[in-house]
Amino acid sequence: MTVNLEVADGVGTIRLDRPPMNALDIATQDRLRELAEEVTRRDDVRAVVLWGGEKVFAAGADIKEMQVMDHAAMVVRSKGLQDAFTAVARIPKPVVAALTGYALGGGCELALCADFRIAADNAKLGQPEILLGLIPGAGGTQRLARLVGPSKAKDLIFTGRQVKADEARTLGLVDRVVPAAEVHEQAHAWAARLAAGPALALRAAKESVDAGLETDIDTGLAIERTWFAGLFATEDREIGMRSFVEEGPGKAKFR
Repeated sequence: MTVNLEVADGVGTIRLDRPPMNALDIATQDRLRELAEEVTRRDDVRAVVLWGGEKVFAAGADIKEMQVMDHAAMVVRSKGLQDAFTAVARIPKPVVAALTGYALGGGCELALCADFRIAADNAKLGQPEILLGLIPGAGGTQRLARLVGPSKAKDLIFTGRQVKADEARTLGLVDRVVPAAEVHEQAHAWAARLAAGPALALRAAKESVDAGLETDIDTGLAIERTWFAGLFATEDREIGMRSFVEEGPGKAKFR
């Protein structure tokens, strides 16, 4: 398999495993979608780490595979490509990307599907599709602009330039930069911390933010209000409020 899933302590690690550069060919894209759907269904997975290994996250699409495709073939395939990444973006649980080495093209777009990005100090990110006479096709023009703003996104997309980890953090493209040897450990720790939290409230928070960004503020507030009221029907809300009153904040143990 070019992508594998390992589950431990409530954290599901989706591991890209297509040496040497984790090129995202069609089989890898389809496997990503399958595993995203699996972790969405599984109750024992409460948070997710996207990981490409110690050397590279993903250097982009498989160019040799794409080179032989004509317009008609890509009209058919482009939806499957986007669907795979959208499945990752819509995992209703906290998702963190652990980035080492290159996260370029489709690799960068995959990282954009996460809620939080931890980059190694040797990481390089970018959307170099313009250098091939193309544009990003797996959500890059949309998710990147929403994350860093349109002008910064256009700079990266128009030029195809690569940015090192520190600049990526300044741009808001990554959230934390750490030594390469610590990337996976810190990503797993972030995910494990949230895996111990209230699963439905975390799902509600993620959907409220993500769905709210796609609409006007009144509709976003309605989404928030519906989730907020709905959580009063959950056991986690009872546990959290009782613990706060009896023991103080931050001590609840959710089921």
